Amino acid sequence: MTPVAPPKRRQSIVWRIASASLAVAILALALLYAVSFSAVERSAREALAATVTTDLAGLIDIHASGGQAELARRVADRKDVVSLEGRRPHYLIARADGTRIAGDVSAWPALSAPLSEQGYVTLADGTPVYARAARLAPDLQLLVAREYAQDRETLHRLSRIFLGVGAAIVVSVGLLAALMARGLAKRIDRINEGLRAAAEGYPAALDSPNTPGDEVDELARQGARLLARQANLVRVQKHVSDHVAHEIRTPLMHLDGRLATALQERPEPGGSGALSRSRSDIKAIVAMLDSLLDIASNEGRRGDLAGLAELDLSALLTDLAALYEGSIEEAGLTLETQVAPGVTMLGERMQIVRLVSNLLDNAIKYVPAGGRVSLSLAPGPRMTVADDGPGIPREDRARIFERFARSAGQVSQPGHGLGLALARAIAQRHGLVLRLAESDRGACFVVEPEA
Repeated sequence: MTPVAPPKRRQSIVWRIASASLAVAILALALLYAVSFSAVERSAREALAATVTTDLAGLIDIHASGGQAELARRVADRKDVVSLEGRRPHYLIARADGTRIAGDVSAWPALSAPLSEQGYVTLADGTPVYARAARLAPDLQLLVAREYAQDRETLHRLSRIFLGVGAAIVVSVGLLAALMARGLAKRIDRINEGLRAAAEGYPAALDSPNTPGDEVDELARQGARLLARQANLVRVQKHVSDHVAHEIRTPLMHLDGRLATALQERPEPGGSGALSRSRSDIKAIVAMLDSLLDIASNEGRRGDLAGLAELDLSALLTDLAALYEGSIEEAGLTLETQVAPGVTMLGERMQIVRLVSNLLDNAIKYVPAGGRVSLSLAPGPRMTVADDGPGIPREDRARIFERFARSAGQVSQPGHGLGLALARAIAQRHGLVLRLAESDRGACFVVEPEA
């Protein structure tokens, strides 16, 4: 018998933490890239502005000392000079209306000379430059520009390097986070499996490391201690229950024997005297103790494969239905069976018989004459015992599988309210679940594998 399958996994907090760490790493790198790129670009702009302003100031001095002709000669000398930074210069001497006088720039760009504007512009031939304009005289203005393609290439190269290194860091952080998260998730899953098995009643061994370890190891140690204590308490409780039941059962059986001897000496006509009623009460108490012991035994053996064998459930239910036909007819009821062939399971034959018998006896006891009882079996296995009787009040349905639980309509019937509790314990012993299904009329009990 396979232990109960774990429920569908929800999103793991371990992986959420790992994903959050990766997201923080990506965000930090993106922020660092933006700050670095902005700082480098600002530095490049300031360097360009300083170079252009220095050159412009020198040419203004030349014009002031040598006039327009000297300025034009000096501009012609400078236009083919390339700075060490690779910033090729461009010049334009023009009238106030933009008419070209000298220089290699063919048209005046969108910069105001009276305001001495500066910035990134594109020349008429499509060359991007950083330029600054200045008014030298009422009808004379000067433009000094520097190409910045190499600065842009440096920025792009820096971006590629940064992005490459950033991608490597993100991948490394992602792999490290995934490996750590996977290892941590496996450790937590082992603890959860042990605790889940224990909660479902299956024996479980929880790994308990001896080394100090971390918080997860401490959780495993405390969980192992809790499970060990729980198992010990269950063993003690079972031992005490068995011992008490045995100690009560034995004197009751002796008392019943003495009553039987007394009845032989003083027979009671019709078997309705005090001695006969006392014997009936004793037998009812002994039956109740036997049921309690059976419930405890089945609950204690949950998940234990000992004593289980391959069982032809179809043949068993067919034989059981044939056995109950007489009793059901005597009660004035109709039995309907629908048993699928070839359904098998791993189980204990007598216990499965008791499970189904309890459900059938329950139906026979509470369904009035003329009613119907149905027994069906489908692959899974899925057993169903249904009837069209008065059913179980909705307010009592939550507690019908508890020990000694009886609904208001059952008080007048003999019994101690242990039949369904025993049936459920037997079902759980076999990895099955017994539940009360919704039905239009009567009661419908379903036995099927635990989900």
